[in-house]
Amino acid sequence: MKITLLPSSFGADARQHLTSYLVNGSVAIDAGSLGLYQTPAEQAAVRHVFVSHTHLDHWATLPVFLINVFDMGGAPVTLHASEIVLESLRQDVFNGRVWPKFLEMTHEGRRFVNVNTIAAGQTVQVEGLRITLVAVDHVVPTLGFILEDNAAAVVIPSDTAATTEIWQRADLTPNLKAVFLEATLPNNLAGLADVTKHLTPAGFVKEMQKVSRPVTFFAVHLSARAKDQVAAELLAHRLPNLKIADFGKAYEF
Repeated sequence: MKITLLPSSFGADARQHLTSYLVNGSVAIDAGSLGLYQTPAEQAAVRHVFVSHTHLDHWATLPVFLINVFDMGGAPVTLHASEIVLESLRQDVFNGRVWPKFLEMTHEGRRFVNVNTIAAGQTVQVEGLRITLVAVDHVVPTLGFILEDNAAAVVIPSDTAATTEIWQRADLTPNLKAVFLEATLPNNLAGLADVTKHLTPAGFVKEMQKVSRPVTFFAVHLSARAKDQVAAELLAHRLPNLKIADFGKAYEF
């Protein structure tokens, strides 16, 4: 399994403003920066997009992506999202004012995008992957993801404060290799992290301890304005299985 945290900024000092993961080249977890990645022809290899929750940094370039890939990959792309996310996208984005009503529109008898409603507790099979959806603890309803193929499993909890169920499920998942977990705010902003239901480095390490097996934790979602401080606070723990995820690097498990 190959997991790439897609970049969302340019230059030597890259920072994460938007969130998207590319899995095996054909599945995207969130679409924050998906529509800006590489060329439209390369984007067209993505056949399935899962959106974790309604916050803009996790779907911001979905409209651009759908324009880029329409009619380029045979069948339409499938968008997988909860009822709450789909309702928000229909009312707030694809509403005929901000953007055309792509979730309902057709062109020459073909849909712009297929839509699949998903929910916590469900497992979806796409492109040789089994993706189990687990509710996590964020300020809006949010789904985390346990991804499995025949050789490995990877957990992407999405945005969350301290949570429980996804770690319980992860511990029961065979071949667990890695977790891509957020560490958004520095420790001195723990109060803000509590209100916004994000993790600090201290909180990140506590979540690591909920997984009993020795897997690698990749820190993601570091606040752009506090990236260096958050990274330093994480690395100060000197944990051999804690790494800061690199943008654009394909991690293979």
